[in-house]
Amino acid sequence: MFTPIYRFVVKAQKKQEFREAWHELTKLIIEHEGALGSRLHKLSENEFIAYAQWPTKEKWEQSGQKLPPKAHQHRARMHEACEVIQTIYEMEVVEDLLIHA
Repeated sequence: MFTPIYRFVVKAQKKQEFREAWHELTKLIIEHEGALGSRLHKLSENEFIAYAQWPTKEKWEQSGQKLPPKAHQHRARMHEACEVIQTIYEMEVVEDLLIHA
């Protein structure tokens, strides 16, 4: 499995819009691109960290072509809500001891 980790610095008045857009976009990425899911964590008042899991790095790199038009609207809302969006790590999973609900 492959795991990218993302950092988001969200504009003060846009946290709810960001979280809603992140949620909807992530669901579409799972459904249409084959991602294995993602978790969003609050690091500070306006900073969030998310990690996603993908079957392979190649699948992650090739993603984006199968998304429906509404995904691009959610992505645009996320960009509008953020001051910073960056991929801070790209990692291969070597052991997985998370309990999956």
